Amino acid sequence: MITRAGSLLITDALLIPVDADRPDYIENGWMLIENGVVTDLGSGPSPTVDSEVERLDAHGRIVAPGFVSSHSHLFTSGLRGLASDDTLYGWASASMGATRNAAPDDIYWATVHGAFDFLNAGVTTAFNFTDSREPWSDMIDGKRSQPNPASLRPVEYILRQIDAQYDAGIRFVNATRPDSDIGTADEVLERFRPTVEYFDGLDRRIALGAAVMGGVQWAGTSDAAHHEVTLMREFGIINQAHFLETAEALDHQLTKFAWYDDAGALGPDFIFGHFVQATDAVIQRTAQAGARMSWQATANGRLGSGVAPIPEILRAGIEVGLGLDDQACSDLADPWQNMRIAAYSVRAERHDPRALKIRRVLEMQTLGAARIIGVDDRVGSLTPGKFGDFVLVDPTAPDIGPLWNPVDAYVLACSLRNLRGVYVGGVQVSDGMQCCDPLARKASAEIRARQHVFDPARS
Repeated sequence: MITRAGSLLITDALLIPVDADRPDYIENGWMLIENGVVTDLGSGPSPTVDSEVERLDAHGRIVAPGFVSSHSHLFTSGLRGLASDDTLYGWASASMGATRNAAPDDIYWATVHGAFDFLNAGVTTAFNFTDSREPWSDMIDGKRSQPNPASLRPVEYILRQIDAQYDAGIRFVNATRPDSDIGTADEVLERFRPTVEYFDGLDRRIALGAAVMGGVQWAGTSDAAHHEVTLMREFGIINQAHFLETAEALDHQLTKFAWYDDAGALGPDFIFGHFVQATDAVIQRTAQAGARMSWQATANGRLGSGVAPIPEILRAGIEVGLGLDDQACSDLADPWQNMRIAAYSVRAERHDPRALKIRRVLEMQTLGAARIIGVDDRVGSLTPGKFGDFVLVDPTAPDIGPLWNPVDAYVLACSLRNLRGVYVGGVQVSDGMQCCDPLARKASAEIRARQHVFDPARS
């Protein structure tokens, strides 16, 4: 892992802070990062700094916050293009089933590859769901066979995925599925405990926190919701549950909303991932409880899951953050693509370009995503006191023309091809084409060498 504690003075930048207390953009801007943290920024002449502070002349290029993905499955990075014409359940059988034969070291390298793929795309913080200790089986809601306790993989299977994120240097919140259909409440608690306690030995500037991967969507009884609430309260952590993603088995999915509500799960520390099929009643109850939403616009389109009712969700007051989801169902880990698909899908469905504004989707992929996963005090905007995570983007190569409105042009016309640098804590981790850490190249070699392990035909 590269040490993320640089001191850097950036000058002559077009800063896009994504900070409500600052202008939308700052021309001829400068930003000072000391020991990995933004200490100040402004316009005009830069401050005098010590000679050991590195300098970066941006030459008028855009400097904006590193992107935040509020919903990610990094271990899927080597599984792109599978089940390209299937809906959620068919796709999941093909792609998630590919890890059935994976061992802890296999899933480690798969996750390392995914973490560097995110960093290379300008995503500096991710809420990541680890692959479960229970090998995936019948995913369709209400039709799962009873899991076999003997099938659970060792806890090292989860811990190695945590290691992978940490070693790659991406900031992360790690979500573990409690597999609540297996064992008693006490057994679920004790099985989950090592995944939280493992963070005690890690640098909390990188390992930002632990979380529950809510599994009620696949659970057989309402006990699962109570187990998850117990974990949330015991460890003081948040919970994100995949929920109402697809129209398949929708009536059955909707009955499970009450399981979470009755268990007392809903609140600011609870996130619904996807939430595409949310009804008016579900939206209103979610808003009343203060729960939040993570939206995966690209994946929802790829799988034909639908377009989430974002205007109604926002009007209800629910906080929304964007996530890039699986590399296996978004395929290209591209936050610009994700923002545009988010805006375009809602606008097209509503026949209204004002249904979702461009600056709102930028906020959703940065500060808003950080807010819903509880790390907006540390990442998501260029704000003094937060980590110095940013992207360097050149709108002239390839040239997008005059920047009539820099913020809107940044979202609508820039892309990975304009990305010239990714920085975590003031230290460059990618040049926009290749990550700087040699571990990234090793990960690429390792997942190809282990391709037979992840062959879906073996599952």
